[in-house]
Amino acid sequence: MASDPRHAPLISVIIPVWNGERFVKEAVGSVLSQGCPSLEIVIVDDGSTDGTEAEVGALPCDVRYLKQENAGPAAARNRGILECSGDRIGFLDADDLWPQDHLKLLGDELSADEELDLVHGYGQLFECDAADGGRHFIGSPEEAFPHYIGAGLYRKRVFDRVGLFDPTLRFGEDTDWYTRARELDVPMKRLETVTLLVRRHAANMTQDQAQIKLSNLRVFKKALDRKRAESAPTPGEPPRGGWC
Repeated sequence: MASDPRHAPLISVIIPVWNGERFVKEAVGSVLSQGCPSLEIVIVDDGSTDGTEAEVGALPCDVRYLKQENAGPAAARNRGILECSGDRIGFLDADDLWPQDHLKLLGDELSADEELDLVHGYGQLFECDAADGGRHFIGSPEEAFPHYIGAGLYRKRVFDRVGLFDPTLRFGEDTDWYTRARELDVPMKRLETVTLLVRRHAANMTQDQAQIKLSNLRVFKKALDRKRAESAPTPGEPPRGGWC
């Protein structure tokens, strides 16, 4: 991302993890394989009760390890944002992976346009074959969920403008954040390429369809409340649209 590594922008990669001892080593390996010359890895352990801490301690690289009581993925990402050092931030859930050159591709786009606050692509679902460990891709990326947080690279300043992820949402915090960003006309760019590999497995939080539907309703209501508040008259003003 820069011909001289000394001048490469520092990228903070925030990896939230909850009981992810099976995946954390592979996720960190995915980050290291990017070959980024200036990198900070921040692992936020959201109250794991398995062997995640031991797996982090055995990693072949230096990471910042933060542990907190279980509060959900939004709270874990927020902790990483508040404590990281980089001007650019990437997010990678512990059970997901990045394609090769993910950081270079997105970083080059940010470097080419200082006005951009974030660049993102598509997520590609995959499953691992239990027999041979091979990856089997599922569906079309263009038809997948459009707001995967891990599919983007963000300037840290965008979280000052949009705010952090809503920690009251265990699901839907990604859609909520992108909705707020679009309401504020945040400069963002979508690349027509896969920038995240999303692992499907039995322990995925997204298996809870009832909670997902409830969270989607909450996200919709929050957006509607903001729109109503924006259009409401200030005290002493007549109702907008004229006198009645």
